Amino acid sequence: MAQKYYAVRKGKKPGIYRTWPETQNQVSGFSGAQYKSFATAAEANAFMKGQTAVKPTTKRRQATQPTTSPADADITVYTDGGSRNTGNVAGGHVRAEDKAAWAYRIELPDRVEKGSDGEFGATNNRMEIMAFQNALQHLVDLGVTDQKICFVLDSRYVLNAVTQGWLAGWKRRGWKRSAGPLANAELWQEVDRLLPQFAHLSYQWTKGHATNQGNVFVDHLLNETMDRMSGGSQTQMKAPVTPQTKATTTPKHGQTTAQSVADLSRSLQDFPFLDN
Repeated sequence: MAQKYYAVRKGKKPGIYRTWPETQNQVSGFSGAQYKSFATAAEANAFMKGQTAVKPTTKRRQATQPTTSPADADITVYTDGGSRNTGNVAGGHVRAEDKAAWAYRIELPDRVEKGSDGEFGATNNRMEIMAFQNALQHLVDLGVTDQKICFVLDSRYVLNAVTQGWLAGWKRRGWKRSAGPLANAELWQEVDRLLPQFAHLSYQWTKGHATNQGNVFVDHLLNETMDRMSGGSQTQMKAPVTPQTKATTTPKHGQTTAQSVADLSRSLQDFPFLDN
């Protein structure tokens, strides 16, 4: 892959950088950041001088900005988390025996990969973070961090943490919120470790459990995980689900929800689970 020039016109420290991690450090959490990647130093310098006529050789979306469609992405990822919170009443909290689970679906150009796991006594937000974190880690394991990847998720909490600078703020405060302790700080630290490894990430919010076939798929997948959980414990299930690979062509984004659910039913036959 050819070396790029990353020009940061507005950021923590404006300048031209040669790697994406260096660049992301300058723009992450900076309101109104302006930056682009170029194939040559001349183009990058022209951008720094405000010469808008100079355009990058490759049209790319900014890595930390939401996008309205995953159509221009090389890889599309759906994540979701959920909790069957029996204490979700006035004055109630998650109970130790409550089931919770996360799931992801990664649509690669030639196949689909998916993973899921469960935990007792966990909140919905914790599962949303774990779905996102585990998807990131699997993408790293696949060696596709230099490709254009679009995450589609229904969690405003995760989306805002990554795109609105919340994550950077928590990190500056020693992984604390301005109002006090940060829940699931260890998970956010892992997300912060993984994100700089990606060159082209974009995000899309979708309404949960509605008509988006990918979101419906991961929602059903995590509910199947909870259905297979038994007993009760505050620890994660002892048999994590190994990410499964489906060696078929990735379905088009227009695939119907019914088709996606049928795909789910077939794939779940291969998922191993152990009771606690």
